This record gives sequence, structure tokens and C-alpha cells, in this order.
Amino acid sequence: MSLKPRTLGLLVAGGAILAGLLYVTFRTEPIAVDLHEIAQGPLRVTVDADGQTRISDVFEVAAPITGTALRSPVDVGDAVMADDTVVARVEPVAPSLLDSRTRMQAEASVAEAEAALHVAETELRRVTEEQTFAQMQFDRVQVLVERGVSSITAMEDVTQRLAIADAAVEAGEARINIAQSTLARAEAALIGPGGNGAATEGDCCVDLVAPADGVVLSVANMSERPVTAGMPLVSIGDPENLEIVADLLSTDAVRLSPGAVAIVERWGGPDTLLAELDRVEPAARTHVSALGIEEQRVDATFTLTTPLEERRGLGDGFAVFLRIIEWEAESVTQVPLSALFRRGEDWAVFVAEGGFAQERIIEIGRRSDRFAEVLEGLDLGAAVITHPNDDIVDGSPVIDRDLL
Repeated sequence: MSLKPRTLGLLVAGGAILAGLLYVTFRTEPIAVDLHEIAQGPLRVTVDADGQTRISDVFEVAAPITGTALRSPVDVGDAVMADDTVVARVEPVAPSLLDSRTRMQAEASVAEAEAALHVAETELRRVTEEQTFAQMQFDRVQVLVERGVSSITAMEDVTQRLAIADAAVEAGEARINIAQSTLARAEAALIGPGGNGAATEGDCCVDLVAPADGVVLSVANMSERPVTAGMPLVSIGDPENLEIVADLLSTDAVRLSPGAVAIVERWGGPDTLLAELDRVEPAARTHVSALGIEEQRVDATFTLTTPLEERRGLGDGFAVFLRIIEWEAESVTQVPLSALFRRGEDWAVFVAEGGFAQERIIEIGRRSDRFAEVLEGLDLGAAVITHPNDDIVDGSPVIDRDLL
């Protein structure tokens, strides 16, 4: 039985509509992706680290004696001149109060010393009399010898006696000096705070002057206080002579060489500063991170090379952020790190070609914080998919998100 043309047309139209519905229902929708075109450009590999400024040469002024540090004549920020500005004054320690036992012992020592002095004075008078008698005997025998009445032997005898008498007088005078010193020492033990033995105004204090030009960085205490020998009083430094200390992982530090350039950011000024790696400390230390991971860290010291007038306001102990240049090149084929993923031991990317994702194994070189150097596997102009999700596989249909 033959169908009427109208019926046949309706069947054909219905079949076409059904086929369209089936295609729409079961077709694979292209995945919207972000694309990045491979190009050449400058690439810089840096080691990023937090740092802190410090004055390279800091001079600590300490108390040379135990005593009382008077109120500080300088304040933090004051300018000082080497060998001229007095930065601290230390007064010798004052005598302490005596308890009853100590005072009685000191008074007994004074009485003993006075008695010893009296004995020495009495002894001196005795030997002085003997010296006078020996001198008279010597003069008498000398006259007799000159007249030929006395013998030479008698002259020698009186000469010896006179020498012995002279020596006894000298010994007696020395004992007087010893006794007087002993008495003075015993009397000094009785001196209390504010006693008559206090030093005069001219020699009351030890004045400490600045060892170098600069400014006062810190004062241990502004007020008068007791100090011991060696106790720090004032620190002095030149704020124009700044350096930066950065805390690096030891694995990062070994990749840097002296002279490496560092870009200084987040220091508070409108422009970045430049610094140069001076040295890396030879010994690392163990540091436990906030996640509880033990890390080996080492301090690296940088010298600021930016002129002083371009870093006004930067002082000691200021926080900064460093980007230390490990390697850089002007023209490098590079791919975003966000496009890379691991395929076994290799690196791979998805390249968008003809509306489909094509997986490609590539070889990369150095990496910065955003890009990696492409050594093999990608041509200039290729469009790679960034941030590929798990739905994208080799051959998946894709569409540029910017075209939607």
C-alpha cells in the first residue's frame, strides 16, 4: 500500500525531529576551559623570604666598674659624636651599712692599728736615740784617729755601729708608714654611706663617651640604678649603614652565590629597593614550622645598594620582603605552572587543537612562582589549557571560556 505524499512528508519530518532530539540528548558537550598561548618572554627565578633590617655595626657601651649608673644623659634617637659625646656616667659603688658585729670588728681593727702605730713610733724613738749615740761615738773616735791616739780597728767598729743604727732608723720609719696605712685601712672599713670618705665632686664618676658617630639606638634604663661591671648601658649605631638579614631554608641558600641581587618589597616605600647578597652563615639551625615540621634554616645577610635618599624612613629592625634572583633570562619559551600536571615521572599539558584537548608530554627547565621554562614538547603559539579538571582527558571536546 502506497503512502500519500502528505503522510510521507510528515513521517520524514518526524524522523528528522527525533534524530535531532537523540543527537542533542546523547551528544558530548564541549568543556569550557581557560587557554594560554605559548610565547617567549623574560623569566626570573627567585627565592622569596621575609627579612629584617639591622644596623651593620652596633656598638654596646657597658659599665667598666660596679657602682651606680646615673640618669642617662642621652635618649634614644640622639645624635652622638665619637670620643666626644658623654653617653653614660657611672659612680663608684657606695659603702654599705655595717651591722653591729661588723662595726665592732672594724672598731677593734682600728684600735689594734692605733696600738701598732704607737709601738712603731716608740721603736723609732729608741733607734733614733741609738743612732744619735752611735754618731757621737763615731765623731769622737774619728777625732782620736786623726790625732793618732786611737786605732783603725776602733774606727771600723764605730763605723759599723753607726751604719747599723742608720738602718734601724730607716726600718723604724718604714714600720711607721706600715702602721699608718694599716690604721687608714681599718678606719676606711668604718665609713658608711655618705661618710667622710666619699670621693670629691671632681672624681665622683666615670664618664663614658660614644665610641663612634651615629645615634643612640637603645638605653638600658633612663633612671639611676645600681650596675655591675660589664652590664650594657647604651647601644649606638649609624642608621644609614643598614643591612638585611633573611631567614632561608638551607636548601634554598645553597643555590645562591655572594653578589646575588635581591629585590626588596613591602618595606613601606612606594618603590622597590635593591640589595646584594653579602654572605650566608656557615651553620644552619633547626626550626619547627607552624605545621610542626622540622626545617633547617640559615641566616643570609644582604647589603642595601639603593641610595640613602631613596629609602628615607627605613630604620633598624624594620620588616621587609625579599625576592632573591637565582636565575633570569630575557627571552624564554614558557608555560604557566597552572597548566602542568604529572604523568608518571613526566610533566604533561593539554593543548587545545581543533576543538579537542590533546595531551602532550613536555620537558621543562627552571621554574618561577608562575611560569616554567619549556625545553621540549611545545611550539610557540600553542594554546594550553590552564587549571585542567578531572573531566578533561585526551580527546575531550573543549571550548574557550572567553567565546561563551
